[in-house]
Amino acid sequence: MEAFKTQTLLAAFLDRPNVDTDLLIPKQFLTRIERTGFGQFLFYNLRFSDNGQEIPDFFLNQPRYRGAGILISRENFGCGSSREHAPWALEDYGFKAVIAPSFGDIFRNNSLKVGLLLIELPNETVSELMKRVAEIEGYEITTDLAAQTLRGSDGLEVLFDIDSFVKKKLLAGGDEISLTLENEPKIVAYEKNHTRLWEAVLPTP
Repeated sequence: MEAFKTQTLLAAFLDRPNVDTDLLIPKQFLTRIERTGFGQFLFYNLRFSDNGQEIPDFFLNQPRYRGAGILISRENFGCGSSREHAPWALEDYGFKAVIAPSFGDIFRNNSLKVGLLLIELPNETVSELMKRVAEIEGYEITTDLAAQTLRGSDGLEVLFDIDSFVKKKLLAGGDEISLTLENEPKIVAYEKNHTRLWEAVLPTP
């Protein structure tokens, strides 16, 4: 996955709590064998009517939110089943970060694997961001992960907390294996010492 860089992105919001993974990517699309191309099915049951036509009122179908890269929503975002296709769909659609008061635990772990940044903020801060996005067309947010700062295009600045390991992994753009290999000299030294200890206690054949 790519390293997370400071970037300024159009913001959009879905004012709805408990957005589950089935809502993010309905089960009928889970039979695909590819890991790409799920963005077209993101929020499918909310975006499209039964005959496949766009529902104009849904936020992703509104011209002002097309091309959004930051999604703001309510508590318990990504709850429900463990399907990893949910963050795949968000990332493939073009979202780089999701802001909400809380997230489903499994969704959080799956998001980290694709480099999707999840930012937890208090309810009142989320409400304020939604208000500004609704009132100011084209509202953008600059996400500076290194400084753990969000900056709105109107001057609003918000600090956020994030786990140090998650931050390091996203900034490096690496996975668990690559981060483990950073300690390869220590691992090799341990294995050599471990072998010598066993050789000292085991009888010689």
